Amino acid sequence: MHEDTEACVRAVQAKDARFDGWFFTAVLTTGIYCRPSCPVVPPKPRNMRFYPSAAAAQAAGFRACKRCRPDASPGSPEWSTRADTTARAMRLIADGVVDREGVSGLARRLGYSTRQVERVVAAELGAGPLALARAQRAQTARTLIESSDLPMTEVAWAAGFSSLRSFNATVQAVFALTPTELRRRRSPSTTPVDREAAAGGAWHHVALRLPFRASLLPDSLFGHLVETRVPGVEEWRGGAYRRSLRLPHGPAVVALTPQPDHVAARVWLTDLRDLGSAVARCRALLDLDADPTAVDEHLSHDLALRSLVAAAPGRRVPRTVDAEELAMRVVLGQQVSTAAARRLAARLVADLGEPLTDPDGGLTHVFPSPDAVAALDPATLAMPGSRARTLVGLAGALASGDVRLGPGEDWAAARATLMALPGIGAWSVEMVAMRGLGDPDAFPASDLAVRSGLAQLGLAGRAALAEAQRRWRPWGAYAVQHLWCLSDHAAGRLPEEPGTAEPGGSDTVRLDSGASESEGSAA
Repeated sequence: MHEDTEACVRAVQAKDARFDGWFFTAVLTTGIYCRPSCPVVPPKPRNMRFYPSAAAAQAAGFRACKRCRPDASPGSPEWSTRADTTARAMRLIADGVVDREGVSGLARRLGYSTRQVERVVAAELGAGPLALARAQRAQTARTLIESSDLPMTEVAWAAGFSSLRSFNATVQAVFALTPTELRRRRSPSTTPVDREAAAGGAWHHVALRLPFRASLLPDSLFGHLVETRVPGVEEWRGGAYRRSLRLPHGPAVVALTPQPDHVAARVWLTDLRDLGSAVARCRALLDLDADPTAVDEHLSHDLALRSLVAAAPGRRVPRTVDAEELAMRVVLGQQVSTAAARRLAARLVADLGEPLTDPDGGLTHVFPSPDAVAALDPATLAMPGSRARTLVGLAGALASGDVRLGPGEDWAAARATLMALPGIGAWSVEMVAMRGLGDPDAFPASDLAVRSGLAQLGLAGRAALAEAQRRWRPWGAYAVQHLWCLSDHAAGRLPEEPGTAEPGGSDTVRLDSGASESEGSAA
């Protein structure tokens, strides 16, 4: 969009927050760059320059605006809805791959040469992978500076900088303030939690805000996550969805609370280097980088969905923090109710999950790794033998790398490798594609709740379904959310008594748990 100067100028003059993250505005007369919704008086159009990323603006010599904080704007929705090389690279960079493995590691994961990846990314974003990772490190550093009392040397190391000199130079260049000045300017309401007091020295605590583009409907988004939660791994406590995470350097716990203009996040980390990855995965879990205006406008053109969209704008797709975990949970949910799938998952967690001491709640484990599940004898699992073999086979394929479901994977290739596994059918593949891979057009047509919703809309039958999917493309996954919520199910709303609701759900209603009979026979 940054190449459409006229459209960008209109967005800046209107202070339109819908375009935050789509592009960045640099001002020649001040040397700063802003988000489109910056509250200051818009500059004259002749003094504006537009960049596709904060890194590109920084590379051009501009520093971040202290008023609108463009570095903290929502990410571009393109990187979560596209399947091309640039989008895959951006998802991997957000997950910290460049910091951990370098540009060569990024290239290996994408299946291209380092030079080709650098060329493709720079051509579209105006900056290469290293510059994009540097911009992300700067934002992580700012978060730690403002939300903790850690010494600056520890902040620099945790944010991914190789030296204190590089850390100081980057913060000064990006924010026009030294790290010490940034800490002095933080809000008086900020109350950093001492890491020793927080969890006996085992955890680092960080509180931050996760922005999103309005609007966001939390009911079905959080309601789905709460209704399908696995005891020990997830819980709803004090109005927050809490869960454990498996991160590159160790386990973590997050608590996510919906607010009118942001999601409040509290993160407990065993290693501060994982902060960037934790934030990226929480944003993916809640689909926070989506463009709800574009989605709702497109779906509203369909007469069958128009009233549903008007009644509930801003529906998001409940996704996951770990696609491999999600894939194994999908298999557990084949042809059973939500409650039954939850019980099976809870049993697996109790037997194989990594024990966890929750610093602020009742979580007990991290979900089992594929390696742990792959080592099981299917005969020992309390489920039908065919599904047990499917679960162990999937875990083995994930552990060996035969099936890859990371944030930078090619969606078509992942679908193909999943479908080739015994016991994995179309429902399972589309559920993983929708919630694990983030494909915005994934559509589990055989899901019972989807079929029920289609029938209520008068779209029963293959021909009607095919035509509806064509009309809803490329936002089929968002249409699924409206179909799911046509049934009066607990997953469509937040618990009435946060912190006290126990895992429930009907054994006769299936939502996000139930495949077609043909898939069951294949399993």
